[in-house]
Amino acid sequence: MLYDHLSINTQGHLTIGGIDTSELAAEYGTPLYVIDEDVIRKNCRTYTQAMRKYFGEDSAPLYASKALCFKGIYPVVESEGMCVDVVSPGEIYTALAAGFPPEKMFFHGTNKTDADIGYGVEAGIGYFVVDNFNELRTLDRIAGSKGVCQTVLLRLTVGLDPHTLEAINTGRVDSQFGVPIDTGQADDFVREALACRNIRVAGFHSHVGSQIFESDSFVRQIEILTRFAAHIESETGHHTGILNIGGGFGVRYTDRDPLQDISGRISEIADRLDRCCAEFGIEKPVIYMEPGRSIVADAGITLYTAGGVKEIPGYRNYVTIDGGMTDNPRFALYRSEYTVLNASRMKEPADYECTVAGRCCESGDRIAENVLIARPERGDLIAVLTTGAYNYSMASNYNRVPRPAMVMISGGAARLVVRRESFEDLIRNEI
Repeated sequence: MLYDHLSINTQGHLTIGGIDTSELAAEYGTPLYVIDEDVIRKNCRTYTQAMRKYFGEDSAPLYASKALCFKGIYPVVESEGMCVDVVSPGEIYTALAAGFPPEKMFFHGTNKTDADIGYGVEAGIGYFVVDNFNELRTLDRIAGSKGVCQTVLLRLTVGLDPHTLEAINTGRVDSQFGVPIDTGQADDFVREALACRNIRVAGFHSHVGSQIFESDSFVRQIEILTRFAAHIESETGHHTGILNIGGGFGVRYTDRDPLQDISGRISEIADRLDRCCAEFGIEKPVIYMEPGRSIVADAGITLYTAGGVKEIPGYRNYVTIDGGMTDNPRFALYRSEYTVLNASRMKEPADYECTVAGRCCESGDRIAENVLIARPERGDLIAVLTTGAYNYSMASNYNRVPRPAMVMISGGAARLVVRRESFEDLIRNEI
């Protein structure tokens, strides 16, 4: 099994967290997102414990809400000692509705509107991550109008290519995110921020990309950021109290992806941080990271019901399912790979090569190509693994398909946390 919370019971069915997936499908229907809360908590603790041990007690992970945002996730990550990053008023609203403290939120985004900024300031957001000069000036104006001195991190681009997927590579100079150090613009950015009357600069933020499996990119990022922090302190006298180094580490979508030693990777980054601070003569800053995918991805699976099996001799076999790109657009967007199982026939040989296709009228509606599963029949349960991140959060109503329900399991029990959309929901806002 790809993960140890998945198993096979005596009936030959896939189980998750000790629960038979066929029972979940029978009670809640398909498509169905299933999230194992115990795995989420385990992943949270891996980051919190390692970061406090190696970076210092004040350092902490921020859960990246964009990976999976619904009310039920916030009490879990808060109870595990995490802050959160949010990228829109919608995510802020959801977190607030769940009772998450606004002072523990970090508000990201490349194009925050005046309304977005006003909403965040009024909500009492702890930190704005300011992306550009325009946002800085707008935030200074709006915060001043509300009598607030807003604490910020300034987003910088460090000019690194972590050799990850093009669509999730954010560290290069040529990026829509942040202000580059290499061009000298970051110096001007910091100086202007320090001159703002209604802004307090707490530190810097940088994000080099997602699905990174080694520590090297983070190590090089730390070198660049600490050197820049020392330069700023020398030039302006401003001490950098916080460095936010962005996303967490990669996750396993297939057995070809490497196993991760997150604690070991954090130890390697911390070692370089200590040496850089000593070399550049600066006080060690508080470190934040922003894991999202590596908190929730492996906790989730999606269950589908198989429809037909179409065989085209000399070409390929298709297995159709009752979901697809509406609940998981990642293959259509990125050609992302997944592990697919026939959850109804786990004891039978996985020797049937097929492409798993969705229900939409779209040739790109596929979940996986050329995977091996036990030969399915109509009505079998198809499970796609590692779908806890960027599935529900990116789901749509394309072809007027209602979005699936979500259940969260813990301690061998399941509870509904997101209701299945109805046809009435599809037209609720239409006049």
